[in-house]
Amino acid sequence: MSRPTVAITMGDASGIGPEIIMKALARPDIAALCRAVVIGDAERLREAGAIVGTSLTVRPIASPGEAVHAPGTVECVDLGLIPPGHPFGQVSPVSGEGAFRYIERAVQVVQAGQAAAICTAPLSKEALHAAGHKYPGHTELLAELTGTPEVSMMLVSPKLRVIHVTTHIGLIDAIARIEPGLVERVIARGHDTLVKAGIANPRIGVCAINPHAGENGLFGRGEEAEKITPAVEACRAKGWRVEGPLPADTLFFLAGRGDYDIVVAMYHDQGHGPIKVLGLEAGVNITVGLPVIRTSVDHGTAFDIAGKGIADEGSLVEALRQAVDLAPRRAV
Repeated sequence: MSRPTVAITMGDASGIGPEIIMKALARPDIAALCRAVVIGDAERLREAGAIVGTSLTVRPIASPGEAVHAPGTVECVDLGLIPPGHPFGQVSPVSGEGAFRYIERAVQVVQAGQAAAICTAPLSKEALHAAGHKYPGHTELLAELTGTPEVSMMLVSPKLRVIHVTTHIGLIDAIARIEPGLVERVIARGHDTLVKAGIANPRIGVCAINPHAGENGLFGRGEEAEKITPAVEACRAKGWRVEGPLPADTLFFLAGRGDYDIVVAMYHDQGHGPIKVLGLEAGVNITVGLPVIRTSVDHGTAFDIAGKGIADEGSLVEALRQAVDLAPRRAV
């Protein structure tokens, strides 16, 4: 079976993205797993390579079709947006613009059939906004670039999978946005993703919004009965194994021990907290519902350690593994 080509976006050039990319691509297991092409800046990757002490050579190319994937070489579709000596560890509109352009080019590359999946290094939302691109994050940016009206964020760790009904909005706004149709669509995206991954009839647990799932109206204002229960019932009517709304604290414990294949979280921190407690180095972010495969590290730009060569590449390695697992097997 051929190794799929994965387009890795460099993320924010002022963060740890360039360093973890060079560390990950120096690993023989990753070289054996896929044909990687970085969408970014060749000179910045060279700087990062020197910082982390790798002997990899960075080869600038104009498109993935020029890549030869020689041992010891990192192929980079070089956009040339980052000036030499650009500082690490600082919010910069230059880096924000670069992060946007890398994603834009990666989408074009996959849509043209030149890569089978996108794997993203972290970007800075503040830098993205400073460059004039007002997106909450990668997920919403990718949705617009691919013309996708609605996507979901899924986080995956070795012991837990979580898909989110809402993500980058305030808690009050999240509760207002949650409604049965949205919850049902998110459950369906999670179900379909796991079925494609080989889990024939996944066990799905759906979080409540309020403590103790509202405890029959004692907590909250009936949100569970109004916003979540109709969606659960609609999915169960399809023959799916869906349970909820369940108290989130209990559900995550049960899922962590293997009782559920995926948890449906209602808002950002409800889902992110348990995943990150299990370890940032093991988490992977997958955008579900896009016409392209996209995985990502589950951590930020880490400006406080950027440029020091100490960033852990573990999450990027796992994200690349997930991209390969999900990517269609074809010649690219």
